[in-house]
Amino acid sequence: MTLKERLEMEGHIIDSGALMKLMDTIMDLGGEYIIEEQRYGSRKEEPSYVRLQVEAPSEKVLDQILSSCQALGANLYDTSDVHTQAAPRDGALPDGFYSTTNLRTEARINGRWVLVEDQEMDLALVVDEARSSARCVPMSDVREGERVVVGHHGIRVTPLERAREREVFSFMRSEVSSERPKQLAIAEIAQQMRQIRERNGKILFVVGPAIIHTGAGPFLEDLIRAGFVQVLFGGNAIATHDIESALYGTSLGVDLATGMTVEGGHANHMRALNTVRQAGSIRAAVEKGILSRGVMYQCVKHGVEMVLAGSIRDDGPMPEVITDVIEAQGLMRKAIQGGVEMAIMICTMLHSIATGNLLPASVKTVVVDINPATVTKLADRGSMQVAGLVSDAELFLSSLAQALNVSR
Repeated sequence: MTLKERLEMEGHIIDSGALMKLMDTIMDLGGEYIIEEQRYGSRKEEPSYVRLQVEAPSEKVLDQILSSCQALGANLYDTSDVHTQAAPRDGALPDGFYSTTNLRTEARINGRWVLVEDQEMDLALVVDEARSSARCVPMSDVREGERVVVGHHGIRVTPLERAREREVFSFMRSEVSSERPKQLAIAEIAQQMRQIRERNGKILFVVGPAIIHTGAGPFLEDLIRAGFVQVLFGGNAIATHDIESALYGTSLGVDLATGMTVEGGHANHMRALNTVRQAGSIRAAVEKGILSRGVMYQCVKHGVEMVLAGSIRDDGPMPEVITDVIEAQGLMRKAIQGGVEMAIMICTMLHSIATGNLLPASVKTVVVDINPATVTKLADRGSMQVAGLVSDAELFLSSLAQALNVSR
């Protein structure tokens, strides 16, 4: 038995390659298609449109095709309301639930399209028919009886548009390579940061301990002092080694001024941890004058919202480190929804992937790492807005501080 559905796609779908990707996706998943209507824009401002009929050999294959096609911005042709079912219990979803993308999404409720709130990938879509509203909700936060969207009807997803003007972010989103001209990209990133701050938008930095190990910490401090960092995500390591650096001048026992291993320096990070734990917290260490420089010091002094999420390998940890991963995830989500417009992730694969999963596609996202695999991994996991730079932390942050005219 052959199952059929109609899909439509509109926008700059030819030059962006979206239409070709849609056709390839249908065939790769075992389906076929027939183009029923197509209109191509004759000028650069005009969108193109295509309607096609998709055929699949089974319900399972059809569902896979529809899910993948909606992630590309192709939507069902019909205009019925969303279909919902009650959540069977707290933290569980009905079978056939709709899994969200990070793209701008609308749901048809009571005959009208409404914008989905708190857009994020891989969540459930919960509908309040009385308020004619829909929002993305983590599976663990869904409560028994809430109306959860099932299937694909009544969902409209808007794909990311490729900028018509020459834009470095579009250029960076092409093939990742260490041979890309970094200064051009960094200058564009700096310009975007200025524009965001002019309208009081927030910039998120997601950072790993390599920033301290490479000696790039002072450049991040410059950015914080100049008001270009409103939110910071990291783990126990960035806080510990930053404070080790501030108190002892070492990171992982290596003297940051000389690059030489310090006798007994391997224990300095534990001494740093103990000092802060004796003080009660990082903030208390700053207020008592124990900590007078470093990234953590600048974050406290300049009111940067920090979420430090722990892991199983942490020493200590620092008092501010959140060891409950669900709690940390919730605080990260809340911080992002508080107005973050740009995210810059530097040399931290796990925190970058975690943050990428929480970001809506509208947030400009830059991933910087010396390892190209880290840079491409987020895009592979669905964060299609990611722009990547293969670079070490010190080169990137020093160049960014210089481009923003905040370097020492």
